[in-house]
Amino acid sequence: MPIIQLHSSKLHYRVLGKGPKAMLAFHGYGQESSYFEGMSRVLNPDYTVYAVDLFFHGKSTLSKKDIPLSKKKLQDFVQSLLEKEQIDKFSVMAFSMGGKFALTVLEKFHSRIECLYLIAPDGIKTHLLYSLATYPGWLQGLFKRIVLRPTRFFKTISWLERKRWVDTSLVKFANWQMNSPQKRFRVYRSWTGFSKLTFDTRQIVRLLNQSNIHVAVFLGKYDQIISQKRLETFLKALKQHKLVVLETGHSYLLQDVASWLRKNHQHLTH
Repeated sequence: MPIIQLHSSKLHYRVLGKGPKAMLAFHGYGQESSYFEGMSRVLNPDYTVYAVDLFFHGKSTLSKKDIPLSKKKLQDFVQSLLEKEQIDKFSVMAFSMGGKFALTVLEKFHSRIECLYLIAPDGIKTHLLYSLATYPGWLQGLFKRIVLRPTRFFKTISWLERKRWVDTSLVKFANWQMNSPQKRFRVYRSWTGFSKLTFDTRQIVRLLNQSNIHVAVFLGKYDQIISQKRLETFLKALKQHKLVVLETGHSYLLQDVASWLRKNHQHLTH
């Protein structure tokens, strides 16, 4: 499985399928490139999918001097991948946290992108908790203490759930992602390591409205992590896009989108 190495940082990716079109794919938090194997079978025979392991996931590693990851560093990695695989034009697909990587690629390579498939993408409207955790100073230190000693955190969100101030699905998601020291450390490294991947939504809208990029956005009706309401302003500002809302939540949305695309194959060959 191929790896792009720039100094002491490494980006691992999988090549799935053998179609004539290229698709860069970025998974969500807690996943890795193998999560796109099912999707690649749906995209076959049109696409070859280059599914990337995000840093701190799979086999990709980011050296201390490259933390937090800059957009320029990510651009260099993607440029190296495109050169190695001899890719000119390509499409992009991203789920959840992978949205931050997709939006960076859009900013840096928009003239070469044909289609953009955003599946409950992070990066368009950031959660308040994420902003607090990645803000320099004492708030970041507080978040680190929560990650290392989570007992009070779990008690607090359980209390908020009982008061019905926090949705049950959000509590379950938080418990699942932070139920071991390894998982909690990955939360901290990912949230702080990608803190520079932030975007001016108006600039993203301008790029898309001035381009010929086909945009499709997939959301889960019951998704409380990246809800339709959070993306409402962004979607209204786009001149053209396809919105698909599926009867599902956040965790299994990638698989549900693959099932939807299997039945609506014409939307892949725009």
